[in-house]
Amino acid sequence: MDLELAGKRAIVTGGSRGIGKVIARALAAEGVDVAISARTEGPLRDAAAELSNATGRKIVPIVANTGKEADVNRLVETAIRELGGVDILVNNAALPGGISPATKLEQIVDEQVLEDINIKVVGYLRTARALAPHLISKGWGRIINIGGLAIHRTGRPVATLRNVGVAAITKNLADELGPKGINVTAVHPGATRTERTTEQAAKELGASVSIGRIVDAQEVAWVVTFLASPKSVSINGDAIPIGGGSPGTIHY
Repeated sequence: MDLELAGKRAIVTGGSRGIGKVIARALAAEGVDVAISARTEGPLRDAAAELSNATGRKIVPIVANTGKEADVNRLVETAIRELGGVDILVNNAALPGGISPATKLEQIVDEQVLEDINIKVVGYLRTARALAPHLISKGWGRIINIGGLAIHRTGRPVATLRNVGVAAITKNLADELGPKGINVTAVHPGATRTERTTEQAAKELGASVSIGRIVDAQEVAWVVTFLASPKSVSINGDAIPIGGGSPGTIHY
């Protein structure tokens, strides 16, 4: 299947490592030029060089903290200038698992909650707000928000909160931007194998996954790449779990 992505341009936030980096690689492999952003310059530039060498596409590293409006505006302006335009936004910049480790009410620290929401929820809104006028002017675009399967589980209230927030903003943006040619979707990865995953952790986490193992970041990237393509036009505003299945639960 031709995903019709050749020649398109994308921004992937949190693109220097983990799921974001693999998404950037998958998009580039389909002919997309990509601007990747992260807060730390060294690893970001290393990732850009690696991805460019591997795919032959233009990969632009842009240092940015999505928790800051000025950084986000500069990120979008630079990406549009360097790539000649942007068609796709993948909102991925967030600390995996979140900042707050709280499992009980008395463990919740206000500053950690606010920082988690600022980066993952408000940060996603910032990038969408900055890029939307450009996408609207072209009449086409894709925005994919990376959430997490904590949305369906209790036990870590702040982790649940931020992922519910991602789903909520996704649907709001989809309803507003869909008639203008811009589809907005969310994906919720579960435990995912990245370069930082140990074999022991993969084994332990895989015991609670329907397919019998954790999902690889490449498998997440394949879903995101499809959602970024014109072929995904029938999917808008929905949140798609991509964790390999959770035994014993039914979502409808």
